[in-house]
Amino acid sequence: MTKNIAVLMGGWSAEREVSLVTGASCSKALKAAGYSVTSIDVQRDMGALLTRLFPRPDAIFNALHGRFGEDGCVQGLLDILNIPYTHSGLMASAIAMNKPKAKQIFQAADIPVAEDMIVGQADIMAGDPMPRPFVVKPLNEGSSVGVHIVRDGDNSLPYDEAGWPWGDEVMIERFIPGREITVAVMGKGADAKGMTVTEITTQRGFYDYDAKYADGGSMHVCPADLPKDVFDEAIRLAETAHRVLECRGVSRADMRFDGEKIYMLEVNTQPGMTPTSLVPEQAAAIGMSFEDLVSWMVENAECDS
Repeated sequence: MTKNIAVLMGGWSAEREVSLVTGASCSKALKAAGYSVTSIDVQRDMGALLTRLFPRPDAIFNALHGRFGEDGCVQGLLDILNIPYTHSGLMASAIAMNKPKAKQIFQAADIPVAEDMIVGQADIMAGDPMPRPFVVKPLNEGSSVGVHIVRDGDNSLPYDEAGWPWGDEVMIERFIPGREITVAVMGKGADAKGMTVTEITTQRGFYDYDAKYADGGSMHVCPADLPKDVFDEAIRLAETAHRVLECRGVSRADMRFDGEKIYMLEVNTQPGMTPTSLVPEQAAAIGMSFEDLVSWMVENAECDS
């Protein structure tokens, strides 16, 4: 049995605060399950991190979210150190975080996605790049950080030339009306299985950062009240996306159902594990406690050595 666990949390991305909550929740559950746990608030100092990883833990619970913690960077470091870690490896993490690359892989696997284009600041400032409504997304952020819907009747865009927050380019994606659904997937390769389907509703208009993490920001129906064929298709698409990205451990696929077709929005390789998070809720729905879930994750930790 894996005994000594280091929990990496915090970091310096836009999702630092959520990561701290995830890390604290997972540390508490791992201790309750009988593990020896060291919690590490990761700063932008790799020398300090290496020092905290001595003596060498049996496994890492990676509770980092967003850039540098979820995009393959820390995974590469842990691969070099040959320390097993939870969630996906370097390549799957990097591809899933890069929205255009991930969508190319989804399309090759016949997973429906919304039409999109990659544009720069000047293109948007010159006029709408596609008919409204459309969604503006950073290319490599998680938790809906920086995502905006531009709708018919909006008098102004949610940004201007002085306040442009996204670097050189963004993804413009056709807005898919309908129901927000999500599926958590556990495992690796052919053994990866979807847990169940959750429908998410929110009074905020769409499932943005605040809706995901603020108390009362969203309501979850788990399992979702969907026709069986739609429910089963959501599970199939999530499992397929997990496999074609070569994810392992636990991922979560976010989708929209427009009444006729399910569209894949993204796969989160390190989904949140906060008190309001979807994965622990789905695990509970299939009879798996939070302690059992995090224990399974560390017992199945691995690295690409």
